[in-house]
Amino acid sequence: MNERGERAGQRGGPLLQVRGLSVSLGRPAVPVLSDVHFTAGAREIVGVVGETGSGKTTLARAVLGLVRPDRGTVEVDGTTVSALRGRALREHRRRGTTQYVFQDPLRSLDPALTLAASVGEALTIRGVPPAERDERVRAALELVGLSPDLGERTPGQVSGGQRQRAAIARAVICEPRVLLCDEPVSALDAAHRNHVLRLLGELRATLGAAIVVISHDLVSLAGVADRVAVLYRGRIVEQGPIREVFDDPRHPYTALLVASAPRVTGRRRHSLDVLRRAAPGEPGGCVYAARCPFATAACAAVPATASAGDRSVACHHADDWPARTAGRTPLVAEGARP
Repeated sequence: MNERGERAGQRGGPLLQVRGLSVSLGRPAVPVLSDVHFTAGAREIVGVVGETGSGKTTLARAVLGLVRPDRGTVEVDGTTVSALRGRALREHRRRGTTQYVFQDPLRSLDPALTLAASVGEALTIRGVPPAERDERVRAALELVGLSPDLGERTPGQVSGGQRQRAAIARAVICEPRVLLCDEPVSALDAAHRNHVLRLLGELRATLGAAIVVISHDLVSLAGVADRVAVLYRGRIVEQGPIREVFDDPRHPYTALLVASAPRVTGRRRHSLDVLRRAAPGEPGGCVYAARCPFATAACAAVPATASAGDRSVACHHADDWPARTAGRTPLVAEGARP
């Protein structure tokens, strides 16, 4: 695994590139994602945050090739996944280039199989000889901090944190280029949550992969991610280095999410009264205009597009609305990473 990580670092460039991605689902078709752009590089953890219904899971499914985009592309390690069909798509999945860690390991792991059998299942399907498979399973379990002896237990015989580690081992045994983690710690208690977050940070270096963490837990992301993309109604309204975005949000929706998250001390960042929701209604131009307390006539008439650069914000008033708020304090104190 280390050797492959080294090759990834030598090539350079993003391992995951999403460009102009738009996805509609259902009949009649309902837009779920609109013109989404983001990247994730080798040894980089990128967080994707947003409320329920914002399109986070659909974005993950598009990266996996499980849904076809209306427009745009998804490229993983040089392969345009969004263009693959039939046998080519099946072969891409068989290679395990992109792997997914589900939110609930108790439901994603077969309750009748031992952890070792679940972790090694992909190798069994590939026809890897039993001796080699067993050795790789032991290495994968040790990589995520599990004793090989636990591999003989079923999911119901271990703790929630151990189950999630086994689920991660099942994903990384294929040496993926992109690892998608869907709310990987939301079902865990505080102690196990911190252990899994530390593990993701360690895997960043060990695998050399790009890791995308889908979460609503801003405090946890602040402790592990390098960059963050904020989704609202299928659009990325803000993205950039996570410390900058959370310590100085430039989009009102990002500020609302940050204000809703408790600090590690248990105190809120600042009062929600400053960012109270406007009266509900259908947005005209900017997708957030109907909820934004700072919206103007221009916001309702003209779509907001993201600014250029590493820090992008889709807001007409990104430079002036923050001046109308006060009392900011860092979301997570320096050195308080899990």
